[in-house]
Amino acid sequence: MSLMSVAEVANYLGIQEVRVERLERESLLIAKDKDADGKPLFEKEDVEKYKTFAERIGGI
Repeated sequence: MSLMSVAEVANYLGIQEVRVERLERESLLIAKDKDADGKPLFEKEDVEKYKTFAERIGGI
């Protein structure tokens, strides 16, 4: 299991960190854990699936 931080997900998706946090709040990206600061951590495979899905429906 490879976990990605909010910053890593934002960089991978090409969006701002605040948008990644919003995606998590709206349950579009599900956090698998929290870091020491309480920020969500996401599984890399889930992020890749979300990116593929978002591109299919018209962009991120």
